[in-house]
Amino acid sequence: MEPLLRIRGLTKRYGARLGCADISFDLDPGEVLAIVGESGSGKSTLLSLIARELEPDAGEVLFRMRDGRLSDLAALSAAERRHLMRTDWGFIRQDAAQGLRLAVSAGGNVGERLMGVGARHYGRIRSAALDWLAKVEIASDRIDDTPASFSGGMRQRLQIARNLVTGPRLVLMDEPTSGLDVSVQARLLDLIRRLVAELGLAVVIVTHDLAVARLLSHRMIVMRAGRVVETGLTDQVLDDPAEPYTQLLVSSVLAA
Repeated sequence: MEPLLRIRGLTKRYGARLGCADISFDLDPGEVLAIVGESGSGKSTLLSLIARELEPDAGEVLFRMRDGRLSDLAALSAAERRHLMRTDWGFIRQDAAQGLRLAVSAGGNVGERLMGVGARHYGRIRSAALDWLAKVEIASDRIDDTPASFSGGMRQRLQIARNLVTGPRLVLMDEPTSGLDVSVQARLLDLIRRLVAELGLAVVIVTHDLAVARLLSHRMIVMRAGRVVETGLTDQVLDDPAEPYTQLLVSSVLAA
């Protein structure tokens, strides 16, 4: 199988401080990769580099286009990258307010992404929005309400609908359940797992929660101080960690 995403040697420094160093991996279509580590390990920096929200000091992000070409994101024009991010890529942010327009209706938030790829028929846009609100378990009578009036869990589910409505092949997720109540987290995780499986999405998910990584991911990268210290199948890494740092992470969860 040809990889959908190929990361090679990504490196970022903030002056004397290392963000991440020489990170490389492949991601296959439909595969879920978790990037885990404690706060400050570099996992969010890595995700921002993949999304081209940060410019790397070294390395490249290669993505397989629908025609089969493996393209370097740095070689794409700004317009081409914007189109890619509206179609084949999604980004679920930790703070849903950063991924939504709070003053625009729920239906408008979903419809805007469709309009960004050329949809113009109001009836079909609204119908698609209603369909996706149902998929993420938001009642149809909330379509004209703004996310400013939504709970944290509802905002996160709306952000998922906004990102998935255009049928992306790759979704980046940055701590999607962080800050939510335990019962809300469980409902959201079930929703994410179901949609990822149904749609065959490839996902890179950043999380500090090893239970989230185990539930959602096939493979895992463990980061510490900007570097990869261990990688492998998720169950294998969590059940039989090879590196002392990973052993410490796992044992701290078991002791909690």
